[in-house]
Amino acid sequence: MGRPIDILELLQQPATEVAPYLLGALVRHESAEGPVVVRLTEVEAYLGPADSADPDPGSHSYRGMTERNSAMFGPPGHLYVYFSYGMHFSANLVCRPEGLSSGCLLRAGEVVQGLELARRRRPTARTDIELAQGPARLAKAMGFAREHNGIGALGGAVTVSLPAAPATHVSSGPRVGISGPGGTEQYPWRFWLDGEPTVSKFRPGAVRAGRRRAPAAPRTQ
Repeated sequence: MGRPIDILELLQQPATEVAPYLLGALVRHESAEGPVVVRLTEVEAYLGPADSADPDPGSHSYRGMTERNSAMFGPPGHLYVYFSYGMHFSANLVCRPEGLSSGCLLRAGEVVQGLELARRRRPTARTDIELAQGPARLAKAMGFAREHNGIGALGGAVTVSLPAAPATHVSSGPRVGISGPGGTEQYPWRFWLDGEPTVSKFRPGAVRAGRRRAPAAPRTQ
């Protein structure tokens, strides 16, 4: 057996390499209301301009740093939380060295602790499967909001813990909700656990099965 994956070492890599390792990870938020823990079943990767010769057109950092997206530029291991459509928040785990703006959108998961609190935060969920089924739902169930933008996610109020071993039943496909080229099959940077009911629902034909093997060991810098 290889040595356990060090999350700080992993988060030095581009989001496309980090994302598969986050499947099965536990995200814990300890708030004044109590703790909620979500096991991640779906994530999306977004690269920064320095990660590729062709900047990722789906990334918020595509045109560089702004006041709104500054948390995406690091340091790694922090959250980038943004408000969209004037309606809801979504949370990303920042990776790559500070200044490079790579991140993984926490897209969906299973609430494994704090069910009652998650239910109160998500009263429109018809079943527990829907509590964190989608990035806005996940952020709402976990209690993430504007004040969590830039917060550390490797200890303290928010902690991301990797699973004991990388997931083996993993698929990939185009990202969701991205208009233009960033949402095409050229960017199969959405990763999910096969057979998990909490994975987001998609239109027919929007998903292309991809990698179905354990990810290779992460590179070191």
